[in-house]
Amino acid sequence: MISYGAMRTRMTLALLAALALPAAVSAQTTAFVGGRVIDGTGKVIDRGTVVITGARITAVGPASTPVPAGAARVDLTGKTILPGLINAHGHVPATTGLRTDPASYTRDNLLRQLRTYAMYGVTTVFSLGDDQAAGFTLRDENATATDRARIFVAGAVIGGTTADEARAGTAKVLEMKPDLLKIRVDDNLGSTRKMPEPAWRAVIADGDARKLPVAVHIYYLADAKATLMAGADLIAHSVRDVPVDDQFIDELKSRNVCYSPTLTREISTFIYDSTPPWVDDPFFLKGVEAGVPEQLKDPKRQEQIRNSAAWKSGQQYKASLEVAKANLKTLVDRGVRIAMGTDTGPPARFQGFFEHVELDMMIESGMTPMQVIVSATGDAARCHGKAGQLGALTSGAAADLLIVNGNPLDNIRNLRNIDAVWINGRKGY
Repeated sequence: MISYGAMRTRMTLALLAALALPAAVSAQTTAFVGGRVIDGTGKVIDRGTVVITGARITAVGPASTPVPAGAARVDLTGKTILPGLINAHGHVPATTGLRTDPASYTRDNLLRQLRTYAMYGVTTVFSLGDDQAAGFTLRDENATATDRARIFVAGAVIGGTTADEARAGTAKVLEMKPDLLKIRVDDNLGSTRKMPEPAWRAVIADGDARKLPVAVHIYYLADAKATLMAGADLIAHSVRDVPVDDQFIDELKSRNVCYSPTLTREISTFIYDSTPPWVDDPFFLKGVEAGVPEQLKDPKRQEQIRNSAAWKSGQQYKASLEVAKANLKTLVDRGVRIAMGTDTGPPARFQGFFEHVELDMMIESGMTPMQVIVSATGDAARCHGKAGQLGALTSGAAADLLIVNGNPLDNIRNLRNIDAVWINGRKGY
């Protein structure tokens, strides 16, 4: 006869086992076998194996890599597996359709945007400005995300006309515990006042004191050099006025500072005076909000754009784009680390889709497919201090995976042939 004490012990163990079931399920092991592995650091395994357990990668190697007993197997013959793409400069803002609406900075709208990024294979986005409490909350929930991109946040873009004003702005952002700080040192082609030097120097000094990286929005080479030499940690846009010079390149390399081209930011300033060539592309349509394609095709809207002051600025940005592309090629050839970024999120800078347009434009600038992939995975992670955690297929890294049909090393557009997206070890798309 079983004693009451023994029965009680067995019931307790059974209850504990039941309570532990979700943890056991989350620790499911999956092995991806037979596919081409591009690891995010420049290495390729033609018929490789990637093993994940729970939310982490546990093994990467050739076909002979042992697969744990009981692991689920996913045959990737004819496919490519690589880390999820990382946008080193995006935004998750108060955008709805083709307009900004402060009331739309809500958890639901931010989740919609992060899910849009994810369905295009972008599994991490660094939001460089205009982030509010809801964005910080989602950042804190990154470890449990399975159907949306991870988000890291900079908080409000810090401004100020004096050093004291800038320090006060920095203090407010620091209270929210951001991942980095963001400043803008730009006069928008002469239409606005540029952040004064004492103000931006104060922010960079505060970031350095708090060991928080500072990303800087620039346009002119002179501003890029000045902020870089003062200690800025990420050049968050292309230099677009003149060719980059040796002093700038040497400083980037000596401090291992990254450069984010954001080429698609430029096209968003001038392309909408007529119907964009991709407006009916199914790849674009799968992630765009209802009604937007019709607005982009509207002749009246296009005419309004052509008659606006913004259109004139767009023509200057169109010319500047060629300078930006030439500078990107120079920097790549000289060994500067490039972090793929787009500045997507504001109206008409389409999250997810524009990241793939950015990859195309980086190829047009003279980068190789492997250089582009590394910039959008391992180097984007490294530029934000996440090497070994994100952006690479390596043991211990997050199991954020992009699986595509075909070989993106043959044609970068094969990254659009998405078979599956996994986030935190779960298939999200």
